[in-house]
Amino acid sequence: MRQFIIEDSFWEIFPQARIGVLLIKNIDNKGRDAGKYDIYDLLDDAHIHARKHLTEPIFSQNPPVAVWREAFQKFKTKKGVRSSIEALLKRIEKNNDLNPISPLVDIYNSASLEYAIPCGMEDLDAIQGDLRLKVTGGNDPFFALGDSDISHTLPGEVAYLDEEGAVCRCWNWRDGQRTMITEETKNAIAVMELPDEKREDDLREALNFIRHWVEKTGVGQVATLEILSKNHPHLELI
Repeated sequence: MRQFIIEDSFWEIFPQARIGVLLIKNIDNKGRDAGKYDIYDLLDDAHIHARKHLTEPIFSQNPPVAVWREAFQKFKTKKGVRSSIEALLKRIEKNNDLNPISPLVDIYNSASLEYAIPCGMEDLDAIQGDLRLKVTGGNDPFFALGDSDISHTLPGEVAYLDEEGAVCRCWNWRDGQRTMITEETKNAIAVMELPDEKREDDLREALNFIRHWVEKTGVGQVATLEILSKNHPHLELI
């Protein structure tokens, strides 16, 4: 049985981290038909709600940005990379809204904006063997979204890896093309991350937000919802 495993090397840096996980099955990720969006457009509302997280005049001093900048200083990263939630909130600050992509992606982007918590999602059937969150030894191959060439992880970098290489680099900076969510995705894993336990209630609420809208809109069924910690560092990828 395949597993998602958070290794000791990660917990040595972030002993209080919380990693929320959803396993979503029987996905229908095609189109934005009326049946999936018959109440209101979640993504449009999320753009509005995200502004409640931008209360400081200096962008980097907003709490969801500051906590992730501090976290990224604790491991090796590519120069200048930022957390995914900082990238999303920067777009909001600049009035540069996210375009709709697909029902499943719109739902998890909405949750990320609503709660200011990084969220990533991968095609579970494209993951080879176990999925691991760890500090890498470096040189793991990675084909990033938007890139035309393969790059490689750095020694000391935090990344998600499977048996073929990196799935997401610099913790939550950028996903790869090999495991990206597409219209053909049938099973997926979503992760939402906190570098410490201070917003665990928000994390659980965000996970339930995704579960509610995935099931309400008929996009899929949530088979697993769990929050992993140092004392509970793995789960089966059923």
